[in-house]
Amino acid sequence: MAWVRGVALEESARAQLVKAARMPFIHHHVAVMPDVHAGIGATVGSVIPTVGAIIPAAVGVDIGCGMVAVRTSLSASDLPENLSAVRTAIERSVPHGRTDNGGRNDRGGWNDLPVRVSNMWREHLEQGYLAICTKFPRLDRGNSVNHLGTLGTGNHFIELCIDEAQQVWLMLHSGSRGVGNRFGEFFISLAKDDCRKAGLDLPDQDLAYLSEGTSHFEDYIQAVDWAQMYARINRQCMLENILSALAKAPGIKPFTSTIEAVNCHHNYVSRELHFGVDCFVTRKGAVRAQFGEMGIIPGSMGARSFIVRGKGNADSFNSCSHGAGRIMSRTAAKKKFTVEDHIKATAHVECRKDSGVIDETPMAYKDIDAVMKAQRDLVEIVHTLSQVVCVKG
Repeated sequence: MAWVRGVALEESARAQLVKAARMPFIHHHVAVMPDVHAGIGATVGSVIPTVGAIIPAAVGVDIGCGMVAVRTSLSASDLPENLSAVRTAIERSVPHGRTDNGGRNDRGGWNDLPVRVSNMWREHLEQGYLAICTKFPRLDRGNSVNHLGTLGTGNHFIELCIDEAQQVWLMLHSGSRGVGNRFGEFFISLAKDDCRKAGLDLPDQDLAYLSEGTSHFEDYIQAVDWAQMYARINRQCMLENILSALAKAPGIKPFTSTIEAVNCHHNYVSRELHFGVDCFVTRKGAVRAQFGEMGIIPGSMGARSFIVRGKGNADSFNSCSHGAGRIMSRTAAKKKFTVEDHIKATAHVECRKDSGVIDETPMAYKDIDAVMKAQRDLVEIVHTLSQVVCVKG
């Protein structure tokens, strides 16, 4: 089933969806969200329920990627007229872009504030990482727990937003960083090897799967659970660091930030009950939207975002979109749009306005209002957010 009325569904994405839906272990149907677009193996904006197997490429390599948002006691009138210093404070509180061991980033900034994560969580993460790498030593390379509190690159971002009541929100998007990528790539490769050895004829090699009951399946469950936990803690670390930096930024008066908070994944797998069957639900660029559950649906850089409440639509497997969804590739966006185009589209936002972020310009994404209209029976809008500061990875 698809929630795509009024939004584009490219033919390449449709073809991917058909291939995934025909896999023998799909439970009931594949659900398609309005931000749908072609991905690697599995389609971004798809919800794939399975019984007895998981497709690692459907979960992807940014395991646990998701959003966190918090409403503060600040109002729009409490913010300084010039937000440049606020943006600088945020940029210095969280390493972003390519980082060196969780510290210096590729634009010269440093993490001036200590990463706030309890010793209990740090020890738990380190023990889990060690257990996985003991089985697969080749995974123990590069950054791991020391990358906590870093944003990353690509479409990851931090934003300061204003809601319909003129309240200030802090919102960010990030995932499990390099370690999650290593885990994802490794198990995608294992799944391909297992399917090749079994002589399976797959419609797409990126639909290679791990079968329940095999050692690699259990290993993947352990790794993906760890990466999803890591991603959630990483978002919380950054949130706390940013709030601390914001409190010290020029022109910002004392505030509280415990009014309302949401933290949700949108690239992950979980065990759930749907249509009377226990199954694994893989949300590839989709957010869980059980009845009453809060979620975040960001627009593009320069467009509105939404805090939503799930309606528990059974046909969607209690899901909704994870954002606006791309309408063109990063390469195509860089070729089509200029820095001047981007400056015009983000005139109301304190953000980067250079060639390095053209691939993330608002015009590269679908109309978020059309996306929201297409999923009116999946979620209700609780807050509408307009960004005033955006920090890109």
